[in-house]
Amino acid sequence: MSLLGNSDDIYSSVKDYYGKVLASSNDLKTSACTAAAAPHPIIRKAIESVPDAVNDKFYGCGNPIPLGIKGKDVLDLGSGSGRDCYVAAALVGPEGSVTGVDMTDEQLQTARESTGEFEKTLGYAPKLKFVTGYIEELQKAGIEPSTIDICISNCVINLSPNKRLVLAGVYQTLRTGGELYFSDMYADAQLPDSVRKHDVLLGEGIGGALYVKEFEQMAQDIGFACPRVLSIAPIAVNDKELQALVGDTKFYSITYRLFKPDENKDAKQGNFTATYQGTIEGHEDSYELDIDNVFVKGISKPVSCSTASILLSSWLSGFFVVDKSPNNNSGSATLPSSAETLINNLRRFKEQGGNASGSCCPTRANPGTKKGCC
Repeated sequence: MSLLGNSDDIYSSVKDYYGKVLASSNDLKTSACTAAAAPHPIIRKAIESVPDAVNDKFYGCGNPIPLGIKGKDVLDLGSGSGRDCYVAAALVGPEGSVTGVDMTDEQLQTARESTGEFEKTLGYAPKLKFVTGYIEELQKAGIEPSTIDICISNCVINLSPNKRLVLAGVYQTLRTGGELYFSDMYADAQLPDSVRKHDVLLGEGIGGALYVKEFEQMAQDIGFACPRVLSIAPIAVNDKELQALVGDTKFYSITYRLFKPDENKDAKQGNFTATYQGTIEGHEDSYELDIDNVFVKGISKPVSCSTASILLSSWLSGFFVVDKSPNNNSGSATLPSSAETLINNLRRFKEQGGNASGSCCPTRANPGTKKGCC
């Protein structure tokens, strides 16, 4: 018996929307699936190597692919036409692997048909494959436990009728120290059934947006370390009819980082400092762990116990030196902000006259800044 229960209507609606209703990203009715900020130059270069047929059917809301992943095993949840998988395959190189999981036949066909063209562009055959399956049932799709270093997802988990099952499956699939690095859509309040069951809002992802506070608690209940927010920006609902349905509820695109902790390397007590070594290509001068924790190369910085644990035990450990400090510097260590706190900050910014609308992936310094994207 399937663990998914009576979710056939939701799956059918999503499959039809992405497989038949949308011909390209130009058909979208919200800014939810529009990456408005320019990606890192390394990511942009990789995007330019992706076949046009794949790029044309890209419906993501961010750039959820970390740098420094050479040789890693990557899983993409709801890989769609495969754009992020192609980009990740260029980054992991011939030693790494990338697997995309999707349930939509039309999207999978696009992804699979372009691998030969991509191989010629790279000059080698990447370990890149696309499998049919539900993101709630990763093992049934052939993804074994503890085989993945980094799981990515681009505005897809919101489409799932059982998000807890998705997160629990990812947790099981990740190796210890692995990470779920993903962009998705969230709401600042619980959504009524009229929004959750609306075909267009469901297809665009807004109908499945979780209340941010509920999501962060769910992730920690499953076993992930304290969720880290890397970027956050408002989503614009452009259609008048849809605006009337959602009312005063506000929606946000958020890039989260969820790490699977190693309990044997948990920094539970004491004062810690961390020094970034500048060894991630593309981040030679500094590295942003989250919105609150930016590390400048070679400069020791006080960190909280939870941050120290991540830097000691995750796939990032080789890029940092973490020391236990004899000094009581805990007061100067920055704790990660919850998305709810950041949303309140965005509201205040807008009330003060800032332009905080329409951007899906803003610059860190100015949450309202829009930039062109590939």
